Amino acid sequence: MTPTRRAAVLGSPIAHSLSPVLHRAAYAELGLTHWCYDRFEVDEAALPGFLDGLGPEWAGLSLTMPLKRAVIPLLDEVSETAAAVEAVNTVVVSEDGRRTGDNTDIPGMVAALREHGIEQVDSAAVLGAGATASSALAALARVCTGEVVAYVRSDARAAEMRGWGERLGVEVRTAPWSQAEQALTAPLVIATTPAGTTDALAGAVPERPTALFDVLYDPWPTTLAARWSLAGGAVVSGLDLLVHQAVLQVERMTGRVPAPLDVMRRAGEKALADR
Repeated sequence: MTPTRRAAVLGSPIAHSLSPVLHRAAYAELGLTHWCYDRFEVDEAALPGFLDGLGPEWAGLSLTMPLKRAVIPLLDEVSETAAAVEAVNTVVVSEDGRRTGDNTDIPGMVAALREHGIEQVDSAAVLGAGATASSALAALARVCTGEVVAYVRSDARAAEMRGWGERLGVEVRTAPWSQAEQALTAPLVIATTPAGTTDALAGAVPERPTALFDVLYDPWPTTLAARWSLAGGAVVSGLDLLVHQAVLQVERMTGRVPAPLDVMRRAGEKALADR
């Protein structure tokens, strides 16, 4: 009998996570009948104990907030990509129990943009300055050749974004959130803010918008994304990001390449429709 291999997503809150749907769809398509993928409510205080309790059956973990930074000191190794933004969303556990942290959000963003024909832009705008914004800057380091303007709510956040830009080799200028409507004329706009935050900007969508990457996926479309699409602009969704980063997680954890992107996307779309 083939021993069971385990993986899971950890975070708090975690009940909303689509990761089990995506990973299980991949396992089914790849014929990995002895693999299982679960979700666990784990906060920062409980994380060390959870990791120490992992047995030899464990292959990997997906991490969501608030664990992406908290996990770093608990790992044996961290990839350059994850270290650059101080955020780990993927832990691969080797047969000898060694734990390696990686970040698939960044290459996932780049892959999602490329899928929509966005290979390179000469400038971009980022709405927000949280953890996802730093990953957005790291992705822009690969696709944007010029300035990135980050629209933020505080001087402290502005300083953080400029600091990330210096570390990542991205030319970052910051502007107050009160000027966020100006972001919408950029060749590429990446919205990294919580649900509802950008709703008030929908009325300022230009006549001929270019490209919007909105990292939200539930509820979808956001008010901004709906207006953008109606005006004929290209829209990349949070589900695009979620699926592309999950594809990379499946490949790293199982060693099976390529993971079934289309099957995983359809499973995610169905799960969202069922909600």
